[in-house]
Amino acid sequence: MHVPERAAADSAARELAAFLESRREQIAQRWADAPLFRTVFTVSRDEAVEACKAVVDALSEVASSGRLESVGAPGFGPVREQLGHMAASRSRSGFTPGQIADEAAGLRAVAVELLHGEAQGPPEREAPDVLLALTVLMGTLRLVLMETAVSAGEELIARQQLQLLEVATPVISLWDGIIGVPLIGTLDSARSQVVMESLLQAIVEQRARYAILDITGVPTVDSLVAQHLMKTVAAARLMGAECIVSGIRPAIAQTIVHLGIDLSSVLTRSSLADALAYALARQGIEVFRRADGASPR
Repeated sequence: MHVPERAAADSAARELAAFLESRREQIAQRWADAPLFRTVFTVSRDEAVEACKAVVDALSEVASSGRLESVGAPGFGPVREQLGHMAASRSRSGFTPGQIADEAAGLRAVAVELLHGEAQGPPEREAPDVLLALTVLMGTLRLVLMETAVSAGEELIARQQLQLLEVATPVISLWDGIIGVPLIGTLDSARSQVVMESLLQAIVEQRARYAILDITGVPTVDSLVAQHLMKTVAAARLMGAECIVSGIRPAIAQTIVHLGIDLSSVLTRSSLADALAYALARQGIEVFRRADGASPR
């Protein structure tokens, strides 16, 4: 950019900053009725107006710095959290980052209308340059909001994945002092960490002496899965509980042998029933099947 052009752009940015500062109240009042703000701040319209004023102030600061095209401009810093709150709220309502960004683009029309109203006066010559600066600045705001919307969406997905992992790995109280974790599906690093944390927490809360990890529902066992199991068993021992791995099917047993995985330090049983019977016996409780086959009363 040539020096005269740079000077003209800086002048337009300063004009824009002054315009935003002088029309702060009018812009905020009209933006407060826009879907982007109205649907987020539902408790009070005044709350939406204050949020709009904060965004206008941020835009004015960015314009004053001359960094109209920079999403990293310091002026956006104070409102990024607020923009993130808005983006997250819209994301939870089913809006995509693109749709949220389009809502931000709709805010430009309000500022343009007010800018044209000011252009009726003597400084009419400067209006095209200021309008261009406003367009660039609102485009940058759109990018900032899209960026925060994507970030908010990723955080939401991460939280949901963690919640699904916790739901998929319940810790069940099988008997006084005996807990069990039925594992179903693939056991990866993230899920193994959730299993370990949930199991150790349950050992502490229930003062469990025996913990059963049932892998009947785990389709395959490789060296990584075996490593996760051994770490969980070791952690349970450190907490004072004996850990039993049950549900090892013949095919999985063959796979473990072929891979050369050493599970000699891990107590195993073929089924959950066998593991529970072992834990009960270790506590001096014997289970008998009635000869007549009748259910106990």
